[in-house]
Amino acid sequence: MPAPEGRRAYPSDLTDAQWAVLEPRLRESAADGPGRPPTVDLREVVNALLYIKQTGCPWRYVPHDLPPRSTVHYYFEKWTADGTLETLLRTLREQLRQRARHERQPTAGIIDSQTVKTAEATLEVGWDGGK
Repeated sequence: MPAPEGRRAYPSDLTDAQWAVLEPRLRESAADGPGRPPTVDLREVVNALLYIKQTGCPWRYVPHDLPPRSTVHYYFEKWTADGTLETLLRTLREQLRQRARHERQPTAGIIDSQTVKTAEATLEVGWDGGK
C-alpha cells in the first residue's frame, strides 16, 4: 500500500516493509491515554512528517492530500514528548548495527569541530574630537 487511493505517492513515503516495523510501536503510543481510539491513518501522519523532513517545508505548507497540519503536528509533539520517536530511532539504530555485526550500542564516539575563520571588523565608528 504505497499511498491511499486517490493520492500519488511522494518519494518520502514509507514502504510497506518500513511501515510494518513502525506500525506496532506507533499504534501503541497513539492509543495511550484517555478518550476514544485514534481514527487517523498513522501511516499518513508519518508520511507527512517524512515529507516535511525531506522537503524542509513549513508546517502550513503540508500538502492538502496528507492529513491536516494540526493532526500531524499533534502526533509529532505527542511522540516527541512521550519518547516514542527517540525509542524508535534507538531501536532502528540497534537493529542496523546488529545487522552489520556490530555491538548494539557504540563503544566510542568522535566529535568533530570546524574552525570558522573570520576577518576582524576594523571599521572605526563615531567621531573622536580629541584626536
